[in-house]
Amino acid sequence: MVLELRHLRAFLAIAEEGNVTRAAARLHLTQPAVSRTLAALETHLGARLVDRSTHHLSLTPEGRAFRDRAASAIAAFDAAVDPARLRHRPLRLGHAWSAFGPYTTPLLRRWQREHPETPLELLRIDDRTAGLVRGDVDAALLRGPVDAPGLATEELTTEPRVAALPADSPLAERPGLTLGDLATETVVLNTVSGTTGLDLWPPEDRPAGSLTVGNTDDWLTAIAAGRGIGVSSVSTADMHPHPGVTYRPLTDAPPIHVVLAWRDTSPHPATPLLVALAHELAREG
Repeated sequence: MVLELRHLRAFLAIAEEGNVTRAAARLHLTQPAVSRTLAALETHLGARLVDRSTHHLSLTPEGRAFRDRAASAIAAFDAAVDPARLRHRPLRLGHAWSAFGPYTTPLLRRWQREHPETPLELLRIDDRTAGLVRGDVDAALLRGPVDAPGLATEELTTEPRVAALPADSPLAERPGLTLGDLATETVVLNTVSGTTGLDLWPPEDRPAGSLTVGNTDDWLTAIAAGRGIGVSSVSTADMHPHPGVTYRPLTDAPPIHVVLAWRDTSPHPATPLLVALAHELAREG
């Protein structure tokens, strides 16, 4: 069998819709045609991608692993044949919440001045790799360990951690805090794109409970509402001030590493220029 883009598009539609009928309607195909396309793809890969045991289809572990690769391939193809990109292909730079911290504006200004032929687009995407693995961006500013396969990384700097507290919390009155000071609190964890987990604390001193959210906005809202406390990098305090949230230094927590990441195969031609400029700004800071 010759694998074609239609196989990937059918699989991605099923993965997003969770239903073959809705996927077929979205693709303007019949349900049997979409089912046959999926079956042919699974035969070609030698793996079951979709669990058909329930009415709402779900992806198998193999399907979840293949989804990111398929999305990246489709995004690369669509970008390659987009007429608008033939003359001035932009460099899409993703981030999950705080971009390049205090260096964000200098980066954008310097890039526009020094490389006007290549537009730099800064995109916030709530995803662990800020859309990089899915092919939504060409490079990404990420925090914490990056273990996704197929990515190259350059560490740019480190950032101290801060505690994010409800503004009316007694802890907000202190000039600085330790991890132990937070042990009796509920910690709000951004499990989609955040860098903090319960393993930040020693096993004997972990917070009393946790509340999970999916993005920075919900993280801030939960803390402001008094539902818990949070831990993030100092750039979050600079980039996301909130009237209901007070940030305090967390003196005994390890710093967060800030890295620039890109796909190690077929990177954007301007990637080396972006890496060089980011390093220069970090050194100057």
